[in-house]
Amino acid sequence: MSAKTHRNGGGESYNGAVLAKRSHEGQGGPKETVEGRPLTKENAEQLNPCRTQSRESGPNGLERVREAAKKDGKLQFTALLHQVNIDLLRDSYNSLKKTAAAGVDGITWQEYGQDLEAHLQDLHGRIHRGAYQAQASRRVWIPKADGRQRPLGIAALEDKVVQHAVGTVLNQIWEEDFLGFSYGFRPGRSQHEALDALYVGITRKKVNWVLDLDIRTFFDKIDHDWMIRFVEHRIGDQRIVRLIQKWLKAGVMEQGQWSETKEGTRQGAVISPILANLYLHHALDLWVEAWRKKAQGDVIIVRYADDSAPRAQRAEEGPMCVTA
Repeated sequence: MSAKTHRNGGGESYNGAVLAKRSHEGQGGPKETVEGRPLTKENAEQLNPCRTQSRESGPNGLERVREAAKKDGKLQFTALLHQVNIDLLRDSYNSLKKTAAAGVDGITWQEYGQDLEAHLQDLHGRIHRGAYQAQASRRVWIPKADGRQRPLGIAALEDKVVQHAVGTVLNQIWEEDFLGFSYGFRPGRSQHEALDALYVGITRKKVNWVLDLDIRTFFDKIDHDWMIRFVEHRIGDQRIVRLIQKWLKAGVMEQGQWSETKEGTRQGAVISPILANLYLHHALDLWVEAWRKKAQGDVIIVRYADDSAPRAQRAEEGPMCVTA
């Protein structure tokens, strides 16, 4: 696909999907707009939830990264690790959930914070020397509504800190690439906005067919080789790439037994949502965007993580949605 296909700059190719009245330029990328519907109460109340760094107060380095990504959709970033500095690590630590369960290291948020600056200095040094090693995730099982169980990986405290910091840097780039119909796990976006988009798409557009799409065991089945290929479209700093590879290959611990992770990214890991969005951006979103330009009728889509609802005007367009 051309570079234009990879950008979400609000041109004609993005007029098919859906959100009422706001674009939030620079807060998770521009949302696709349509005429009409006022915000729901929940949407208005939860507009722009807490962001790790704002455009106004964020480090100048991150702002420059974002501006460069926005200016050139083909630019590959070869020097990013220096953005992971002690200030960013401290912000990342403070952004973590204070009552979260400990990983295999057994260290809680409170315990790590007792000598925080010394810990961050040591962690920063290991990251930049290449000595940082990702630890296995502690696997727990949580019940699902259908009676099955979902595996959840609880990362070690330092892994959470580093993943949050690296994710903050990567978001500056990938948020300029992600398309307007993607809502899950993105800064400045919420499930309520996805529901607004779905409502407007169904009630205001020429929709005759609605499909609900859920990718079975998506997080558990992500292909590592393809994931790294997608990362390297924009990330040329191999130190960042190696960090992601370490997290993907760290394995899981369950009842004292370590097992290798040959595929998937652990649900519950801080880095997993952004990696999942990147994977689906290349594997689904860009395909939908290219396809709907050629469709005979209107085709719109709302995606929240691995759940989506493609909608089509013409019946013959439906099977392509089903295939997706």
